Amino acid sequence: MCLLAFDWQPQTAVPLRLIGNRDEFHERPTLPLHHWNRAPITGGKDLEAGGSWLAVNHMGRVAALTNVRDPKLATPPSATSRGELVRQALTCTDTESWLESLRLQAHAYAGFNLLVATPQALWHMHHGRKHTSLTRVSAGVHVLSNADLDTPWPKAIKLKDALLQETSTIASSIARWPEASLKAIQQSNEAPQESLPDTGIDLALEKKLSAAFIVGDTYGTRATSWLTLQRNGRIQITEQSFGPMAAPKGEVTLQVG
Repeated sequence: MCLLAFDWQPQTAVPLRLIGNRDEFHERPTLPLHHWNRAPITGGKDLEAGGSWLAVNHMGRVAALTNVRDPKLATPPSATSRGELVRQALTCTDTESWLESLRLQAHAYAGFNLLVATPQALWHMHHGRKHTSLTRVSAGVHVLSNADLDTPWPKAIKLKDALLQETSTIASSIARWPEASLKAIQQSNEAPQESLPDTGIDLALEKKLSAAFIVGDTYGTRATSWLTLQRNGRIQITEQSFGPMAAPKGEVTLQVG
């Protein structure tokens, strides 16, 4: 994924609400949200490398991945696809032990952010040029794009504000989730030049990528997904798919657990 926001409220009936966009080249072969045949996983699937960007399993575990955008961060030769980390996070037997092991081996991958959640805990791993870290996420609303957790990029700030507003009244309007967040994450407006982050790429591309929802004929937002994780481990996940120039390709909602 390239932009996501989530509300983490442990010890409540719904510990996690999450919404995100996946940006990718339209020609990259992909399967939309589905129950995988050969693994206890539900999510979209990258048919080129076999991994995923957001997926869940029947034990109430959620995994989501974003790439880190930093041209100065060296990618190891023959690096394993980062989408493979989502699959591993959902099939490992001990989540925390696996994450500790991954922290020591993260240098074998290109830069990434990985979120892994259960009804009881939420971890964030960041692997970037300056550091690799593994932390327990604090309760509240957070945003994640192609930098570290809660980095205040313009599109991340707007999405966080929408989710904060939505969750402040969620008890009385739960049927409307994710109305406000969905509207914010599907905005295609680009940020003003003076507020753009400097990630080391061409300014024109930086501006194009500053939109929450990217519209293009070769590259753009291919999916918007959102989910709820209940305390009993049940998950409802929805995915809207898009083709070139944001042409709608369908919507799927699945229940897991």
